[in-house]
Amino acid sequence: MSSPAEFYNSLPPICKAYGTACLLATAAFELKLYNIMHIALIYEYVFKHFQVWRLVTNFFFLGNFSINFGIRVLMIARYGVQLEKGPFERRTADFLWMMIFGALSLLVLSAIPIFRSGFLGVSLVFMLLYVWSREFPNAQINIYGLVRLKAFYLPWAMLALDAIFGSSPIPDLLGIIAGHLYYFLTVLHPLATGKVILKTPMWVHKLVSRWRIGAPTQPSSRAQPDRSTGVAFSGRSNRLNG
Repeated sequence: MSSPAEFYNSLPPICKAYGTACLLATAAFELKLYNIMHIALIYEYVFKHFQVWRLVTNFFFLGNFSINFGIRVLMIARYGVQLEKGPFERRTADFLWMMIFGALSLLVLSAIPIFRSGFLGVSLVFMLLYVWSREFPNAQINIYGLVRLKAFYLPWAMLALDAIFGSSPIPDLLGIIAGHLYYFLTVLHPLATGKVILKTPMWVHKLVSRWRIGAPTQPSSRAQPDRSTGVAFSGRSNRLNG
């Protein structure tokens, strides 16, 4: 078995950075190093007092140290890492853009009163889970040693469990909506029409290249969609990228 340090060093860059930021944010909060309301997403403060950092910092808080917090971090370490090392291998810019697009989608959704939330980190993690479930739809998942089901149904099962145990299903639902929007625009719609709507912007490629984050994707190399599949959400071996 590898040591904790070896495991941490083996993590891909985006999941490593995001997971570390979430751990540090919660650790600092538990040590009372800052007031949690200073990083919460409060649109009145963003627009009236120009506290624009709230648009970013709210994604790094996953709650107090608890079982739920541990589950969210494990989601990053398992499902996020499998995505970044699997379908997004050597496509760091595309993975980073997926995270950015998901965050932007969640910010828009959270402006709707019924979806309003001060922290969108759980929703962003759930978006990763949703995209993973579409990339590996036939993987077998064991939930708490009680239920065995295909990965395709995992997001909905987790949402149901959160509701049963008294947690609000809204963060999970927001993650599902953002994840499906991304998957539809990058996979389902291109497979159906041959037209690519959502591409990784050039500035993201340049950012990854400039800062030498993981493996930059060459914007000119584009995998063609696999037309042989006629089943929606069946996963894919080739992925459209920007």
